[in-house]
Amino acid sequence: MISDQAFQGIVAERAQALLRLAGHLAKHRSAREAMTRPFLSALLSQSIQLEELLDAYGARNNRRWHLFRTIVATIRRFADAAYELLHIQHAAPSYRLLPIQHDFGRATDDAMAYTADVLRQVGRRMRRQARRLDLPVPADTPHDARYAENLPAGRLPQNCATRDIASVSETLTYLATAFLNLAAESGLLHVASRAKPDQYAACIPDPIGEESLRYLEHRFHNLQSLYDTYVSETETEVLDPDLPVLRGHISVVFHLLKVGTALVHYYERHVDRYGRPSAGRKPLVSRQALLATLMEYSIAYASRYITCAQCLCQEMLKRYAEVTEIEVPAPRYRGLHVRPSTLIAKVVSHYGSEVQMELDGEAYDASTPLEIFRANEKINARKRRWLASEIARLPVALKDVAEEDIQAIARRIVLTLAEQGKVVIYEQPLRLPEEPVQRKGTVLEWVVAEIARLQATAKIDINMDLSIRFRGDKRVLADVRLLAEYGYGEDNFGNNIPLPKELAYLRR
Repeated sequence: MISDQAFQGIVAERAQALLRLAGHLAKHRSAREAMTRPFLSALLSQSIQLEELLDAYGARNNRRWHLFRTIVATIRRFADAAYELLHIQHAAPSYRLLPIQHDFGRATDDAMAYTADVLRQVGRRMRRQARRLDLPVPADTPHDARYAENLPAGRLPQNCATRDIASVSETLTYLATAFLNLAAESGLLHVASRAKPDQYAACIPDPIGEESLRYLEHRFHNLQSLYDTYVSETETEVLDPDLPVLRGHISVVFHLLKVGTALVHYYERHVDRYGRPSAGRKPLVSRQALLATLMEYSIAYASRYITCAQCLCQEMLKRYAEVTEIEVPAPRYRGLHVRPSTLIAKVVSHYGSEVQMELDGEAYDASTPLEIFRANEKINARKRRWLASEIARLPVALKDVAEEDIQAIARRIVLTLAEQGKVVIYEQPLRLPEEPVQRKGTVLEWVVAEIARLQATAKIDINMDLSIRFRGDKRVLADVRLLAEYGYGEDNFGNNIPLPKELAYLRR
């Protein structure tokens, strides 16, 4: 065990730089004026170093040093968030962000003012706590000019040679598709952005938590890297004005998520840990103000810009669409009923492309579940016609049959067809309705009508191979084909089955 006196000497030396920076911030009438990238990078670097030193000696579990360590951690997290906010402020004009019904610039200014005020208040608290721990607090502070950031307006001319892309269409559609898939994974942001202030705390950690935000942050960072590797500085980027717009939206969402991750980490670790303030003390940061900045700024604006870029990507996919056709088997269980119709429509809507489903010469809009479901009657009619022909081949006497024998014959025919694999029985034992169907036409038609009633009430189904044709963008149809290969999300008895990871967006 290290003595407290020895540890105090180590901390006293290492804390001087951070204490000076805290003093520099405290002397400003407006903390926002001190927020420059040189200052915040120094504040972040020194707080990281001091926090790591304190953790190396177990300060978080020491009653004397716990609060000091919490203060240093607070400075680190808010300096990190403030640096990201400054990046957004400087970079946003070049992002070519699509218009939304909110003032993003003002909201960023408000978030910046909030984090700056937290840093100044916590910096003052650090200097007071240092005195209580008998740590020397430097009276001198850095000169303002040291961290000044007087930047002229404008940008350097873009005069580097552009690169060629082997396949423009393939690259752009891959990028747009990757964004749409990631946008589908970001549904938790849309859910949380609709929460009311009195519901903010209930959103943490589910759906909004450090783990979920950090995951999305890394995914958007990877998408940004994908763009910079394969699209930046290419002729395609110059010729297609939508590409820099997409890149700007990927970047702004990434940085908003970085801010959100820093804030939610602090909330979970230091404000709401185990449902109580850290170390039994009043939190250093207001719970309400922290939640408001997290939810109303980071989460809400990330959600809005993801939604904007989704529409942009769908328009890009339409522009670069490669129209083709595929033929896939109809769902085995009850045809195009609610589940497969909904999943097909979700695939089409995900990409925003125009896809038509064709059956018996009639076209249906594949982006609308009800439109697809409407085709199911044609499937059932074809099944009944095929079934009638199969029944006619059976060695069953269908002449001069008494009314009371129709149901018995229908049952026997169903069992026979089931043995031949032409009918699937879902109800065991099979029970026919007490009242037989009204007799119309021939006895054969009467039997077929009885069996059709069993099909309509989902007691049986007719096992007939049917194909459906789809026409549209080949990328969309590739997912439709994959969906068909996995039984449209269900087995032959209508039970839910897992979909492949490529279709994970359908389960969200």
